[in-house]
Amino acid sequence: MKLRSVELAVPQADGAAAFLESLWGLFPAGTRGKTRFFRGTGAHPYILAIQSAAAPAVHAIEFSGSSGEIEEMHQRVRRAKVPVKTFTELDAPGGGEGFMVQGPEAQAYRFVAETAPVPALPAERDRPIQITHAVMNAIDVAASDRFAVEVLGFKVSDRTRAMTFVRCNQKHHALAYAHSDVSSLNHIAFEMNDCDGVMRGITRMRDAGFDVVWGPGRHGPGNNVFGYFIAPFGGVIEYTAEIQEVSDDYRVGAPEDWKWPPGRTDQWGLSQKDMARISGPERTFRFPSALRQ
Repeated sequence: MKLRSVELAVPQADGAAAFLESLWGLFPAGTRGKTRFFRGTGAHPYILAIQSAAAPAVHAIEFSGSSGEIEEMHQRVRRAKVPVKTFTELDAPGGGEGFMVQGPEAQAYRFVAETAPVPALPAERDRPIQITHAVMNAIDVAASDRFAVEVLGFKVSDRTRAMTFVRCNQKHHALAYAHSDVSSLNHIAFEMNDCDGVMRGITRMRDAGFDVVWGPGRHGPGNNVFGYFIAPFGGVIEYTAEIQEVSDDYRVGAPEDWKWPPGRTDQWGLSQKDMARISGPERTFRFPSALRQ
């Protein structure tokens, strides 16, 4: 099972698409109606989808796997008596069948059995490979991570005072839940080939007029290198690399394991998170049912 993509509704989709292709480094991967798909160099038919809409929203956090993995997940969810919405052919590049399920704060998770896998593209140091994690703000983090563990079968990797990190394979985390007073998409992390790719991405973005709002740095949980930016379509996006891989006997970290000296927010301590600028974009993309409240 792997995190495959995030699907967003965005105003001014034309500008968002131009940014993703010309600067962020994604490849166009087709359209379906008002939805445009983008891929990285990895073996996924797409890793980001944007749909033209009047207001920003998160339509789905999407995972893919074999038919057996998706069927096992489907049975697990049904045993938990959680409502599911099934589909026999996803109208997106690669197709596939699967289902959708909603988390406790309207988080929309889609699980797809890939029927038409695509080969990876040649690696490029300046282009993302794939999405490696999505972080969501949650009002009740305990309820969200309990859903991920008890219903979806994910495993907790670490807990800090601010976040809980969960994984669906050996990567340290595919999802994380941040304590907040809103339910929203906090950020999407795009995996680069290595630390050099992250640093080159930071420089490329700066040269184009996009200041880094946090980074360069190296996180504690996950041990990954990072650089965060505010996308022109309103959300927070991250270049990252070298995320830790863990085994089944990995000891779950607790908040007391992840403390920094005063004035530091990561292992390197080279930069501070620009809270004044990043807080709003971290709350921009809500889940549709939450928007109707």
